[in-house]
Amino acid sequence: MENSNLESIMSLIMYGGEAKSNAFEAIQKAKKGCFEEAREKLKLANKDLISAHKSQTEMLTQEAQGEKIELSLLMVHAQDHLMTSLTFIDLAKEVVAVYERLNQVAK
Repeated sequence: MENSNLESIMSLIMYGGEAKSNAFEAIQKAKKGCFEEAREKLKLANKDLISAHKSQTEMLTQEAQGEKIELSLLMVHAQDHLMTSLTFIDLAKEVVAVYERLNQVAK
């Protein structure tokens, strides 16, 4: 496996994991009523996703240009990490919104 592909794969894993962690922290902040902090965590999660997508796009561009990209278990793991993070962030946004609404109703 080429070093550039390995770097892209590791970036997917790293940024995907960081995005999911920030989304989880957003839920925890919302649960405590810290909605501004929750929104900041969601912004960080989205920023991490953008970084992960850049890495993914690099590999997709290589393949589209005819370069053979070696499929490995590590690449599958990286893609799984990214897709799980995307789903988790979408869910976290909804959970934060629900907590915010419950907080408004309780007032």
